[in-house]
Amino acid sequence: MLKIQVGHSYFLSYDRKQWERGKPYPPLATIQIAALLRQMGHEVALFDAMLADGVEDYAGSLLTAQPDVVVIYEDNFNYLTKMCLGRMREAACQMITEARAHGARVIVAGSDASDHPDAFLEAGADAVLIGEGIAALIELIKRVERDSAIDTLDWVSGIAGVATLTGGQTQLTRVGVMPPDPRLIGHPAWDLVDIERYRVMWIERHGYFSLNMAASRGCPFRCNWCAKPIWGNHYNQRSAQDVAAEMTYLKKTFKPDHIWLADDIFGFHVDWVTEFGAHLSADDGSVPFTIQTRADLMSERMTSALEHAGCTEAWLGAESGSQRVLDAMNKGTKVADLVAARKRMGEHGIRVGFFIQLGYLGEQLDDLLATRELITQAVPDDIGVSVSYPLPGTKFYEQVKAQLGAKTHWQDSGDLAMMFRGAYNSDFYRSVRDLLHEQVTLQQSKATAPPEHYDEASTALDARWDTLVANERAHRSKDATAAPPTISQEDAQPARHVATAQNR
Repeated sequence: MLKIQVGHSYFLSYDRKQWERGKPYPPLATIQIAALLRQMGHEVALFDAMLADGVEDYAGSLLTAQPDVVVIYEDNFNYLTKMCLGRMREAACQMITEARAHGARVIVAGSDASDHPDAFLEAGADAVLIGEGIAALIELIKRVERDSAIDTLDWVSGIAGVATLTGGQTQLTRVGVMPPDPRLIGHPAWDLVDIERYRVMWIERHGYFSLNMAASRGCPFRCNWCAKPIWGNHYNQRSAQDVAAEMTYLKKTFKPDHIWLADDIFGFHVDWVTEFGAHLSADDGSVPFTIQTRADLMSERMTSALEHAGCTEAWLGAESGSQRVLDAMNKGTKVADLVAARKRMGEHGIRVGFFIQLGYLGEQLDDLLATRELITQAVPDDIGVSVSYPLPGTKFYEQVKAQLGAKTHWQDSGDLAMMFRGAYNSDFYRSVRDLLHEQVTLQQSKATAPPEHYDEASTALDARWDTLVANERAHRSKDATAAPPTISQEDAQPARHVATAQNR
């Protein structure tokens, strides 16, 4: 039996925007790995960076755990880890250095490590897993359990999908993106998490307590900007009964007021969602929950099934109000889908948020104003706004990588910096973001604000839009990147076909 410390490097305290938002969740993929290693018979401790004061807390955790092996396994369900934030990479590298100094072998896995293993190997990691890395992790743990003194080269020899340093050079046999590993089963190691610390922050900030789950791994859609270093376009869904059982367990054990289902695309099959709701109803296990999904999956039957299961909020990847931009993204949805889905879900009592992405290749002022118009027509309850963010492994990245300079990642999630030559500079997109948020706030106030106050605020907001539009030329980028060719209808068809087939 080995003593293994499992941890991750997303420190909420290092991300000002998310700290102010105050909605922390336990590292779901990390505690799934902890559960897997315990099933293998090992003694497992958890270092949860999420609510730690900072990386200075890590040294104390090593003294307590006294691990033979440290596994820094980032939470693949936390979209912020997919962004490979620079501040978190710095923290991970410091953790690696300290773990090695403590005498532990160090294994690292995550989106950033999969894309840039060199950075983590240079910090002292013995092995970096590429992708989900379950098979490689299991084999590495078995080998070191059999021989605690095994040489690093022998330890990693013959295992595909593992990067290591040999003679100062990175050695790696890539195997391509693999489907989610079926051996990662069972519920996460919830007992290792300081749940009460999460509860306190949620109650203090929001007056209720939320926990997270995931019913699936992966996403089959092929948006050009979406980085998928872990599962590629594979999609694996747990059984409806198993997911319902986990929600029931969380309800009875920790009594959350709300559940965030962290799937890239929740549900997918309407029959699955119907069965999920039936199991929850039978076991009195339903907790109000929030999901991420797509507008073109929101048929009347699907929306009704979600309502019955207890879904109270859904976030749609709207991205843009311009059909031209959606087509360039290979999004596979229509602007009309967004408006219709918002209306249908609202009729079923489901709150709707839109994810909006500004600055994609070829986007012009008319496209930005079309996004404003989408917000006006659809009246979402909330929005999240970002700018297009080129990450390795995406078609979008390949189109702009020659323009990337020293800054290839944001430091934190509030950076909102353009890293390629879009139509406008970062300040312009930040202004658009602010105006879109104010528009949503204004629209939501219409039902309660005195009419004269609403009209006055609306006029003032229109004037600010007019001023921004009038000065847009001052914010235009020189030599803006040309728009890529619009994807053909033939190439776009598979994603739409999948969505339609699963929604029948």
